[in-house]
Amino acid sequence: MQNPANYTGTLRNHMVEAPPCIQECTGIRIFGRLLKSIMFSTDVAIIANTNADAIIAVYPFTPQPRIVSAVMSAADMPVFFGVGGGFTSGTRSVNQALAAENMGAIGVVLNAPVPPEVLQQIKDAVDIPVVSTVVSAEQNTESRIAAGVDILNVAASAQTPAVVARLRERHPDFPIMATGGPTEDTIRATIAAGANAITFTPPDTGVLLAEIMRGHRERFKHGD
Repeated sequence: MQNPANYTGTLRNHMVEAPPCIQECTGIRIFGRLLKSIMFSTDVAIIANTNADAIIAVYPFTPQPRIVSAVMSAADMPVFFGVGGGFTSGTRSVNQALAAENMGAIGVVLNAPVPPEVLQQIKDAVDIPVVSTVVSAEQNTESRIAAGVDILNVAASAQTPAVVARLRERHPDFPIMATGGPTEDTIRATIAAGANAITFTPPDTGVLLAEIMRGHRERFKHGD
């Protein structure tokens, strides 16, 4: 089988690339797009310079449409947006979900504490996937699925592969995305446990810039 043709250019040859092993998962197809690698970020500079299939933009503040607008302006791939479920919930989460859909989001993500009735309200309001976050195998995922959730998003730190495996036993065919962890081994363990798509966290801008600056300092340490 012939390898695909490849073009990297000059200015984008140091972009943030998704770990290649993520391509081993089956993916989740949404509106005709097959999504396997989903980068966790709200940094517009990184979002504009990655080959990830999609972005998951969840942040520790009250969801705001201006953040949705900023991320959408930089992204040339689908974006899932966090719309609350913890401190922000109820009608406000429903309104945030509608705003995200209207600005082009491919899906909305709810935090683990969200009540099933709020998931139901959001599902009734939008025509994009509703994603419910799972942090423990003991969570009642059955009630969330009954409320209309389309995808489970597992974020259980080092326990993620074990939680994914438990969920896969309970829901053999249900779409699951999950955090892959820091190495190819942890990503593959999460895929083997049954995750359809993998979320990964890129290095932050400061780390990436520090690497470039070290190279510049090395180049000029003996003068120009």
